[in-house]
Amino acid sequence: MFSEDKGDGKLLLEQLDALMERDDLTADLANAAALLNWYLDDINWVGFYLWNEKKQALVLGPFQGLPACVTIPPGRGVCGTAFSREETVRVDDVHNFPGHIACDGASNSEIVIPLRQEGRIIGVLDIDSPLKSRFSLEDQYLLEDFANLTIL
Repeated sequence: MFSEDKGDGKLLLEQLDALMERDDLTADLANAAALLNWYLDDINWVGFYLWNEKKQALVLGPFQGLPACVTIPPGRGVCGTAFSREETVRVDDVHNFPGHIACDGASNSEIVIPLRQEGRIIGVLDIDSPLKSRFSLEDQYLLEDFANLTIL
């Protein structure tokens, strides 16, 4: 998942917890995206999409990487699918995912983790990689723990 010189998953979660101010969601998510961008190997985009009730869509939040799609409807692409299903979606080859939204043509695999607050989904954590099959089940569990720490 990441180089050994950056520590293990426990250290990643400890660093995230130390960064969280818990009074400004945008600032917290910006730091979380930056931390993951530094920790994770072989990724080309990491960021958050947050539910916007007025637009009835996920809207781009803090991220690291190339410019991205601004709005994603529920059920569309990997992000919208994870949001609608209310579960993590891990895709080994995005080119075989029906309705994939290609914001960065270099992306080949993706993982999207729902963000839960008080029992409801308020957004997603989205991570793309130029490698196929980049994200393992072990990665998924760690990233789900990470996502849970971003929203308390």
